Amino acid sequence: MPLPVGAPAPDFALPDETGTLRRLSDYRGQPVLLYFYPKDDTPGCTAEACAFRDDYSAYQRAGVVILGVSPDSPRSHARFKAKHQLPFPLLADEEHQVCELYQVWGPKKFMGREYQGVHRTTYLIDRQGVIAHVFENVRPAEHSAEVLVLLPSLEL
Repeated sequence: MPLPVGAPAPDFALPDETGTLRRLSDYRGQPVLLYFYPKDDTPGCTAEACAFRDDYSAYQRAGVVILGVSPDSPRSHARFKAKHQLPFPLLADEEHQVCELYQVWGPKKFMGREYQGVHRTTYLIDRQGVIAHVFENVRPAEHSAEVLVLLPSLEL
């Protein structure tokens, strides 16, 4: 169960693809799209990241910062970002502490096998650091368009 709308978004510090430490609080005063995804360079995660990339100018016009988070390493993120020309930071949560903090880490099933992993979830966080909207079980290819349709109706 993800964190509820109206709750303060927990602050965190994670390295990006260059190893630079990024804190959520660094973006206070700007709306943030914080999206959690399972793994770099897999079909769904690539479709989701590339849709955010393709719509990036619309997010910039809206003043929204995009931050991607997965348990992959900064090195993996650097390759993924370069390969797909992603214009936003990818944060490495190798110990999945932030995934757990945002309640997106848990049991999953794939081909009859159960394991622990990231549930694809996106948080829209307002300028004051409060969760304004939560998207669960997102469809990777359509997700960016879904967010952009909703943006004008939110007070970010």
